[in-house]
Amino acid sequence: MVGILDQVASSVGVSVSAAGQLTTAFSLANAIGTPLVILAATKLDRRRQLLIALCILLLGIVSTLALPGFGFLMVSRAVLGVATGVFIVTAYGTAAQLAPPGRQGRAMSNVAMGFSAALVFGVPIGRVVAGAYDWKTIFWGLGFLSLLALVAVARTIPASESEAPVSLRRQLSYLKKPKIAATLGVTFFVFIGYSAVNTYITPFLATLIPISEKGISAVLLALGIASLIGSKAGGFLTDRIGTSRTLLISMSVQVVALVLLSLFTGSVSMSVSLLMLWAIAIWSFGPTQNFNLISIAPEASSIMLSLNSSFIQLGFAAGAGIGGIAVGSSSVMAVSWIGSAAILTGLSIAAVSFGRTHTYARIE
Repeated sequence: MVGILDQVASSVGVSVSAAGQLTTAFSLANAIGTPLVILAATKLDRRRQLLIALCILLLGIVSTLALPGFGFLMVSRAVLGVATGVFIVTAYGTAAQLAPPGRQGRAMSNVAMGFSAALVFGVPIGRVVAGAYDWKTIFWGLGFLSLLALVAVARTIPASESEAPVSLRRQLSYLKKPKIAATLGVTFFVFIGYSAVNTYITPFLATLIPISEKGISAVLLALGIASLIGSKAGGFLTDRIGTSRTLLISMSVQVVALVLLSLFTGSVSMSVSLLMLWAIAIWSFGPTQNFNLISIAPEASSIMLSLNSSFIQLGFAAGAGIGGIAVGSSSVMAVSWIGSAAILTGLSIAAVSFGRTHTYARIE
């Protein structure tokens, strides 16, 4: 949706800032609805859970295509948010369960790579298709692909038992631990910063630099490639210099890149370079933060990953909402300052948290 936000806004007769709240609806539904649906479906095997997720996805796509008006579109985005969240969480568990012993990590990384690759190619392809035809054409294609996925899951994924359910109360109990709460707070603020910029990336690019429609698609593809580089860089740096240093460097680079973007407007090469640097930095943060949380509570790794995923989506929702307010009342260029301020807040929390950890380690 982020690559075609301006076209969606125009077609339904709302401002770009209002259309940005489609991301808020998607992310809030993902964060809140996913654990509820998964808890409700715990008695079903994983194949049925995947099929239910795909059916919900098809329902969201059909409603996007068939129902008129911005209000129905908002509801459709919420339905798609729940479907996406349920499918991804279940896919990770299914991959690990079906993999032979010793290869669970590799199987889960394949799911992650598929998800990353979809983001890399989906945004620029969507922009090209919407430019040549209409943005709803994208959803006809997504509906067809979802039907293929439904058939593939039904025919190839064997029935298997789901894991024992973890109550919401137990999951939320970990938020009472200061170290975990602080770390999830860092996730929240970093992804507020990411969402504030990424949700409005198309109008932001159009304002930032003189660029054609094809140029915007090319930049979006470059950002996608940068995200893949960042995912690999995060793991490499974590092994080389440690988790805390990698996270602090990632957040620092994001802040610097976004501030410089606001100062050096008009230069295509400089702006694209800074955007790619920002994308590499944010995508190096994600896997490193997952590893950081697992290291804090290794006995509850699945709960940590689930909580982190929810805080990412809450950050997405808040960033899209705050960015929309700024775009509507000020200028789209304000999102870079909002993003840098949010990430700087996360950086400050992380610096204090890591400082206390090192102090306790020296005392012990």
